[in-house]
Amino acid sequence: MMRIAFIAHDRKKDEMVNFVTAYEHVFKGHELFSTGTTGQRIMDVTELVIHRYMSGPLGGDQQIGSMVAQDELDLIIFLRDPLMAQPHEPDITALLRLCDVYGIPVATNIATAEILVKAIDRGDFAWRELVHKYKPGVDE
Repeated sequence: MMRIAFIAHDRKKDEMVNFVTAYEHVFKGHELFSTGTTGQRIMDVTELVIHRYMSGPLGGDQQIGSMVAQDELDLIIFLRDPLMAQPHEPDITALLRLCDVYGIPVATNIATAEILVKAIDRGDFAWRELVHKYKPGVDE
């Protein structure tokens, strides 16, 4: 079971809902997290159970970032709106930086999200177990 987070900017929420609905069969076997409104919108049209954090601008991005830093997430699908300035841009940048630091795959557009979800469906994320085995400070 993987731990997957969903985040979508306002103008990308419909796209996220449609995407998660299309791949509901893949996501149903995993532990799911999301920022507030995005998670609620997904739950309104699917049978998925999602642990919702605060809205992104109110700290939800940081809450998900905290999960990354504590090695509690395996994948983030973050549909960003590159054409709209975001008031919480520093939080977004910090979250993406943490994903790079901790090697967490993050999709910021639907094309990348689809590739990652198809990899989950095939079981291609087993490499995460190997990464954890050789992390500094982890006993063998």
